[in-house]
Amino acid sequence: MKNQGKLYFFCGKMGAGKSTRSQVVAAENGAVLISEDDWLSAHYPAQIQTFDDYIKLSNLIKPFVKKHVQKLLNLGVNVVMDFPANTVKQRAWFKALCSEVGSEHELWYLDLSDEQCLSQIARRRVMHPERAHFDTEAVFRYVTQYFEVPEINEDLNVIDVTRSP
Repeated sequence: MKNQGKLYFFCGKMGAGKSTRSQVVAAENGAVLISEDDWLSAHYPAQIQTFDDYIKLSNLIKPFVKKHVQKLLNLGVNVVMDFPANTVKQRAWFKALCSEVGSEHELWYLDLSDEQCLSQIARRRVMHPERAHFDTEAVFRYVTQYFEVPEINEDLNVIDVTRSP
């Protein structure tokens, strides 16, 4: 079997620092960084107004993203995906993406408290005012109800990044 690239993806509550960490991991591993936010804004500019809009449009791009990432992995390219892996179902999608082409993976789990995440979201609102309508405590609480901590039975290569408050 030829040398496959490695896939890196991230799990953590909203505001945990997944996008920031994805940039660091990409730089450290000579990897291509693929951002869901970039793909969504390029394909559906100004069309995401609600969380339901996000879910619908995210699901629309996934088949194309999957095929693209698998081609890169098959070429031996490391890929960092700044897409959420916050539920068992989302993580199963990443795992299938890798297993279908025989590539290794790392799931980076950013384990921060709600208070830490909300503090980071508040800072992000100031730095990126265009996100202020989405970066709120109400949206955080809504999205966090769906968050599922990675479990050992998911058989993932987890890098646990726990930050003390």
